[in-house]
Amino acid sequence: MTKRVEIAYLLKNDVKALLGTTITVKGWVRTKRGNKNVAFIAINDGSIIHNIQVVADPAKFEEELRRITTGACIGVEGKLVESQGSGQAVEIQAESMVIYGEADPDSYPLQKKGHSMEFLREIGHLRLRTNTFGAVMRMRHEMAYAIHTFFHERGFFYFHTPLITASDCEGAGEMFHVSTLDPENPPRDKDGKIDWEKDFFGKFTALTVSGQLEGELGATALGKIYTFGPTFRAENSNTPRHLAEFWMIEPEMAFYDLDSLTQLEEEFIKYLVRWALDRCYDDLEFLNKMIDHGLIERLKSVVDTDFVRLPYTEGIRILEEAVANGHKFEFPVSWGVDLASEHERFLVEHHFKKPVIMVDYPKEIKAFYMKQNDDCRTVQGTDVLFPQIGEIIGGSVREENYDKLLTRINELNIPMKDMWWYLDTRRYGSCPHAGFGLGFERLMLFVTGMANIRDVIPFPRTPGNANF
Repeated sequence: MTKRVEIAYLLKNDVKALLGTTITVKGWVRTKRGNKNVAFIAINDGSIIHNIQVVADPAKFEEELRRITTGACIGVEGKLVESQGSGQAVEIQAESMVIYGEADPDSYPLQKKGHSMEFLREIGHLRLRTNTFGAVMRMRHEMAYAIHTFFHERGFFYFHTPLITASDCEGAGEMFHVSTLDPENPPRDKDGKIDWEKDFFGKFTALTVSGQLEGELGATALGKIYTFGPTFRAENSNTPRHLAEFWMIEPEMAFYDLDSLTQLEEEFIKYLVRWALDRCYDDLEFLNKMIDHGLIERLKSVVDTDFVRLPYTEGIRILEEAVANGHKFEFPVSWGVDLASEHERFLVEHHFKKPVIMVDYPKEIKAFYMKQNDDCRTVQGTDVLFPQIGEIIGGSVREENYDKLLTRINELNIPMKDMWWYLDTRRYGSCPHAGFGLGFERLMLFVTGMANIRDVIPFPRTPGNANF
């Protein structure tokens, strides 16, 4: 066979110069149809949402066509010609075929019909071959590339923080333990507790819930850094917005204040959405048609609008006013509560009708490291709230004052053995700094229009599920 050409190249470029030449395509059969005079085979190789049509002579390829069914993997060599039908500019007139792998038509689960997302999760090893998941995974790649490009263009350094850690950044204790000790009979100290000094690292360790704390060390040395890697939360939650294993983007910037932080957050999100619209339009059109009819319009609205800056106290006033006017929330609203997704979405979708960056939260509902305001009640935290998603970014100015940070650590009874190195950054050349975290899968939910976070990652890890 001649050298393989990817289908994306044939369908996205001006290939007039190739018309009449012999080329080879390889991929998986989406459909086969025809009659005794002609057969049409739609092939997809994953490089693009669209298929290329192969036209074959049944008399010449009788044996091959008998074996080719939906899901089979084949290679076709033939002449590239202008398509005689609608829906595609070019097609291939088959001259030779190779069948790499057949697919049993009686058991192959991805026949040409609609499948529920729940069913596709059960066949996670095959669902990537569907149009929907092909589109999502191509967009996942593009969004990852856009993230690296955004930060690189602005002088950030990609900083690798550890996956195995002894510190719980969020303070929730929902961490996956990392240990080589015998779970049936671990060594114990004189008090009968597990003796972690006998473990591989000589102390209790777990999978990271965030790279932020270590990222701050990078920012206080390199100025501007970002992390982008997997994080883990042992939270027993089965909602459409939670995963036990997910990816986080966490930039940290020296000498940033609240205004420059929120400006970066807005610029970052708009850059990513614009990238999706510019680079992923074929996949977006498919998802807009099949998954979420308002997807493209919503993405364009984010790029074209200024985000609202909203103090938490003002947000609570708006929500309380809505309740007074008859709006029903499942969860109560009052100053000091951690807002639920329904509250966040009300502000974004109903009141302002645009993305909101909420700032100045009560310190009691936010992490210990957030910078305290002069009122001693609130901290310079910031959440970016989006339609359909709720919170998509969480960040803050970090507390750079040693005494204030130490007091807060003691108030929350955070073990000092885990915090000495973090406090050292406030003892030795402390500087104002800020950062945020963006859950990559939350971003993917927004840009793809998918409803469940388990459908924007190749292999979701959730309570009771670690398949494939």
